[in-house]
Amino acid sequence: MSDAVQPTAAEVRAAAEAIKTALDRHLAAVERRTGDDDPAVYEAFNELASAAEEYDELLYERYDEVTPFEIPGSEDTLPPYTGPEEPNALSVLIRRDYAVVEPQRLLAQAQRVEAVEEDGPSVSAAFDAAAGTVHGALGVLFGEFEPDEIASRHKEFGLEEGDST
Repeated sequence: MSDAVQPTAAEVRAAAEAIKTALDRHLAAVERRTGDDDPAVYEAFNELASAAEEYDELLYERYDEVTPFEIPGSEDTLPPYTGPEEPNALSVLIRRDYAVVEPQRLLAQAQRVEAVEEDGPSVSAAFDAAAGTVHGALGVLFGEFEPDEIASRHKEFGLEEGDST
């Protein structure tokens, strides 16, 4: 975005003040709530969401910075649950990030796995195909070990834990 159309610092500051005012109004509405579906709370929530969205946009345009707030929108909603009232199982998808901090240790571990698995062509072929690269070693280790085992032994593999979701 060009400098000519960027919001001014004063506009960003005014948007921040609008959030503060909206927060106060929302809290007051919650404190005066008359029931679960109180329209005043719903209206104050929407005003707060709108003020936060405006501030977030101006902050990004002016300073290339974002807030940690995410206001759920109608496009973010999931379809209604249609399963049993009391489900028997629940699946959770987990993401784990790792940094390779000791590539030599990673390569050595993959070579150990390859040596043990010489009878099985899949793991050995994966390592041989990558010619001993870090990428190939990761393929060998993640092909051999379950994610939970890697998580518990990450230091042994030359990895450092990062974020997880």
